[in-house]
Amino acid sequence: MIPTGFPGRDEIARLSAGMLLEIGAVHFDAETPYTLASGLPSPTYIDCRRLISFPRIRATLMDFLCVTVMRDAGFEAFDGIAGGETAGIPFAALVAERLSLPMTYVRKKPKGYGRNARIEGVMKEGDRVLLVEDLTTDGGSKLSFVDAIRDTGATCAHTAVIFSYGIFPETASTLGDHGVRLHHLCTWWDVLAAARERDAFDPETLAGVEAFLTDPRGWQAARAPS
Repeated sequence: MIPTGFPGRDEIARLSAGMLLEIGAVHFDAETPYTLASGLPSPTYIDCRRLISFPRIRATLMDFLCVTVMRDAGFEAFDGIAGGETAGIPFAALVAERLSLPMTYVRKKPKGYGRNARIEGVMKEGDRVLLVEDLTTDGGSKLSFVDAIRDTGATCAHTAVIFSYGIFPETASTLGDHGVRLHHLCTWWDVLAAARERDAFDPETLAGVEAFLTDPRGWQAARAPS
């Protein structure tokens, strides 16, 4: 069913951040940082994949994602929904169901046999495709998926995620220079505010996280492996 309620942007961000905390998707550790896919350290880690196991929260966030995209991009802006392998696939399916649109998914690299496809499902030339993923850091990982969609003759000018780091200023330009607009529900700043409101972590940990969010590149450079 297509959502018809439209919570305000700030309320969506506040509620989304709280739900991510509630299901244990948020991890903070300033003393023993996590290692990101980039190899750089971070005192924060988020696991949006946990959402698939929490039906009520999952459903609410998918409703929020749909209304955010419809409000910002338009009610008739898309002909199909594509999920990025692998984390984006379940969320793309849920969004496609709500918006009554066809769903496909995009492989990270060609299949390696058979048709050697990157697109699974039916995507036609001229289709306006929304790329759905779980999260974005600096936006760079989305570009390969967007290019694979465009290689079919379809267009992809929008990507929607549950969570955006919201701390790397290059994110908007990385995507924007590629002709892609980002839609998201909440950021690390929203999660930090929710964590403080709920006393979810001790004050020292939250202070360490805030130091990272204020200057992430400097924080990482000071702690990067030599």
